[in-house]
Amino acid sequence: MFVELIATIVAGIACAGLVMLLNILTGRRLPKWMMPVAAGLGMIGMTISNEYTWYARTTERLPKGLEVAMTVKEQGWLRPWTQIWPYTKRFVAVDVATARTHQDLPDQKLLDLYFFGRWSPVNQAPMLFDCAEARSALLIDGAEFGADGTVADADWRAMPKDDPILAKACTA
Repeated sequence: MFVELIATIVAGIACAGLVMLLNILTGRRLPKWMMPVAAGLGMIGMTISNEYTWYARTTERLPKGLEVAMTVKEQGWLRPWTQIWPYTKRFVAVDVATARTHQDLPDQKLLDLYFFGRWSPVNQAPMLFDCAEARSALLIDGAEFGADGTVADADWRAMPKDDPILAKACTA
């Protein structure tokens, strides 16, 4: 966040500097209001650029084995351009490299999910998926595994069969 703030300020200074140079080259014929307007437009442009490139920058730095399963696009009336071109504000990644199964329950998989948000810290949660029944259970609060591989305290929730997170987890 701090780096983006510095980049936005530098973009504003650069745009104001370009207008100042253009003003000198034209014999100081440009109106005085052009320099602060150029600085403001440069800063707004840099902010918009950071919003739209955040997802690509973040996903290209994901470690091997972490695959994006779902994205959430954002639109807002305070940003009218997002009505035409929504940007990705959040996404869920599945750690397919560490997927675990039990020999007695081959249709169930235990994976770690990672939740990324534009201005949020990354959250991680272990989740158990039952691919045959299309259901999942979040295993945050002390789930106990039995000797047969079942989870005693699992709070199973039904999932749509076409859910992208379920699909990614079951193909892991």
